[in-house]
Amino acid sequence: MIRLARAADLPNLQDIERAAGKVFADIDMVAVAEDEPPSLEVLGAYQEDGRAWVWANQDDFPVAYLIADLVDGNGHVEQVSVHPDHAGKRIGKALIDHAAEWARAQGAHALTLTTFTEVVWNGPYYEKLGFRLLPEAELTPGLLEIRAAEAAHGLDRWPRACMRKEI
Repeated sequence: MIRLARAADLPNLQDIERAAGKVFADIDMVAVAEDEPPSLEVLGAYQEDGRAWVWANQDDFPVAYLIADLVDGNGHVEQVSVHPDHAGKRIGKALIDHAAEWARAQGAHALTLTTFTEVVWNGPYYEKLGFRLLPEAELTPGLLEIRAAEAAHGLDRWPRACMRKEI
């Protein structure tokens, strides 16, 4: 079930992120696998602002999460992570659909994200969910800023792009 993240959930979100990141090592993206999750302060800002959701199991323990922003008037999936023990159950899709509903309620007409284009559970997965790759000419100022920050963080060592889905 999807619910708003609570302050007590935040360390668990970091654990989910670390576990989800480990699979990148299997495809020679060790730097991604070893990247630290968002800090408790960063996650706390999303949580306090009502822009952090979790998928909780039957014991109300988070096994996946999504944090979202508004970027240039559109909803933006800042991060979505599912613990590998719960992968393949359409939990990520449910969280993205929930973020789309939130974005529509904010007056947005699209949902955007950035992703690795050649990682099966990234770009190709999002295409199956209805996202399309954005050519450089369609990047908004906010998306350009996000991509620049990602490049500065070293994420452009692998093919990466912005995607958009009308909502």
